Amino acid sequence: MSGLCAGRVVAVTGAGRGLGRAHALAFAAQGARLVVNDLGVGLDGTPEPDGPATRVVEEIRAGGGEAVAHGGDIATAEGAASLVRTALETYGRLDTLVNNAGFLRDRMLVNLDEDDFDAVVRVHLKGHFLPLRHAAAHWRSEAKAGRRPEARIINTSSGAGLLGSVGQGNYSAAKAGIVALTLVAAAELRRYGVQVNAIAPAARTRMTERTFADTMTAPDSGFDAMAPENVSPLVVWLGSPASAGVTGRVFEAEGGRITVMEGWRPGPSTDRDGRWTPADAGEQARKLLSEAAEPGPVYGT
Repeated sequence: MSGLCAGRVVAVTGAGRGLGRAHALAFAAQGARLVVNDLGVGLDGTPEPDGPATRVVEEIRAGGGEAVAHGGDIATAEGAASLVRTALETYGRLDTLVNNAGFLRDRMLVNLDEDDFDAVVRVHLKGHFLPLRHAAAHWRSEAKAGRRPEARIINTSSGAGLLGSVGQGNYSAAKAGIVALTLVAAAELRRYGVQVNAIAPAARTRMTERTFADTMTAPDSGFDAMAPENVSPLVVWLGSPASAGVTGRVFEAEGGRITVMEGWRPGPSTDRDGRWTPADAGEQARKLLSEAAEPGPVYGT
């Protein structure tokens, strides 16, 4: 095998379609062996009769690569554990985890019921935490046994998680949580040889082609800026040994553009030796706001 990820074993969740499929194929093209996870559900999370993970595995094998399908629910403890177990039982190792699975149930906040909020947070946020936790436990054991891994985790956030998105309160909250989870995991797992980063991709998928139909349409000719395959090269690099030393970062990826995102940092500040009155606090807050940079616009405004 040859390529940036030659010999590595990579698990990609939600890899039956869209970004996940593009990532899996790109890793395979760089010599990785794949665990292709997809529960096989519709856009709203309900089951579908066919198996998209199996079709991606067939694509990889047809190209001369190695891959195995995994149909477990990674938002459950057993599903996440079996994802890691599948990699270990099939290939004897796990090197990279790409958390990508998710779906949408868009509603304006006043129409967003509890079930739709919980379902989206469960798949996106819990569906990142559980595979991360089980993979990290394996890598910690390896490190403690003297086999320090060169492990990588790539999480999938969104511009909606960084800036907010009208009609996507549940999705935006989950994607913002993924950024925080990434920062914590990067700090905690560094000692075990694990790097953790996140991407905020913009690409045409089942989730975006309806919500942002005007900007997601494929062009008749020329560069297709919204093709999910544009995002995958960065993900492959982050999942490879070549990204040594890069951890705790969030990258925005769209078309041919890659941006290192700079999150919450202290801006204008003031201090006093004592407690503010509400009126004084408000006066100072307005003064500080006049000196601060304007936040980016929320999607949909």
